[in-house]
Amino acid sequence: MVIPPPVRAPRITEFLKPYVLKMHFTNKFVHAQVIHSPTATVAASASSQEKALRPTMGITRDVAAASKIGKILGERLLIKNIPAVSIFLKREQKYHGKIKAVVDSMRDAGVKLL
Repeated sequence: MVIPPPVRAPRITEFLKPYVLKMHFTNKFVHAQVIHSPTATVAASASSQEKALRPTMGITRDVAAASKIGKILGERLLIKNIPAVSIFLKREQKYHGKIKAVVDSMRDAGVKLL
C-alpha cells in the first residue's frame, strides 16, 4: 500500500525549490538522483550500477565514475526539461571529492544549480 505525500498549500510550494539532487556513495557504487519534492517522485537518476554503464567504466566508485554519473544525470535532466536543481547535502557530506565531481559535471552539462 502506497501512502501519498501530504498536500501542501499551493502558496508554499511556489517558493520551495522543487527539484533536489541527492547523492549516495557506497564502497562499490555511486548513485545520484533528482527528486521532485512536492510529489515525492524521482525525476531522474543515474548510478554506476546500471548495466549499460558498467562496461564503459573501469572502476565504479572513484571520482572519475562520479563525474561520469553527474554528466549522464545532467543530460537526462535536460532531456526532461528540468533546467535547475538544488543540492541537498547530509551533515557529514562536504563539497569536495566525489560530491564536487558530480556537481561540477552536472554544471558542465548545462544544469543550473541553486
